Amino acid sequence: MKDAMGAQVLGGTKWKRFALVMVPTVGIAGAMTVGMANGVLASSFAVSGQQFKVSADELDGNVFAQSGTVIVDANGKPHAVAVAGIKSAKIYKMCQSVNVPVPLLGNLTIVLSAGGGGTPVTATNLVLDTNQVNADATFSGVNIGASAADIANQTGIQGFNGYDKTGKPAPFAPGDFGQVVQTAVLKGVTQTAYSTTAGTMALKGLSISANLNGKECF
Repeated sequence: MKDAMGAQVLGGTKWKRFALVMVPTVGIAGAMTVGMANGVLASSFAVSGQQFKVSADELDGNVFAQSGTVIVDANGKPHAVAVAGIKSAKIYKMCQSVNVPVPLLGNLTIVLSAGGGGTPVTATNLVLDTNQVNADATFSGVNIGASAADIANQTGIQGFNGYDKTGKPAPFAPGDFGQVVQTAVLKGVTQTAYSTTAGTMALKGLSISANLNGKECF
């Protein structure tokens, strides 16, 4: 059976849309590196609205910026998110997972892991749209209450932006609240997110698994 856009539908789940949720799964399988063409490719996709989970033993970030915005998914539903932009990052023992309900079968669980064995995942211009983050954090060089627009301009973190009412990326307004730190160390990270983009991402020891009713990252 196919939907109105011609995408294959199985038991009500649009697998073509689900595949986009697992970015960067497809692109990194061969080269182990994702290049998002300075954010041009990343910003061309609508947000699916499907939440996914990410965990890490440790994330070390250089120039860490934060603000808030509302994203609108492909179905027109708004979601409040905290936007975190990191100029460069090292991520140790990273795990990413997503659960998609499958009628009569339960859930299809896909898990991506990398950065174990002491060799971290490395990323540049990493931007996360999250609705929940838990970690033990140490910040240095802290500036809280700065203009999010000014932070975006001065740090040059590609993809660190808000969204307009149609769900398209848009610059932060000068009066939007933001905070920025020079370095950030987060340990025991667990988060749920709607979107993650990066300029580049290199994943050492990449592993991808798919199971029915499998175990997520947390």
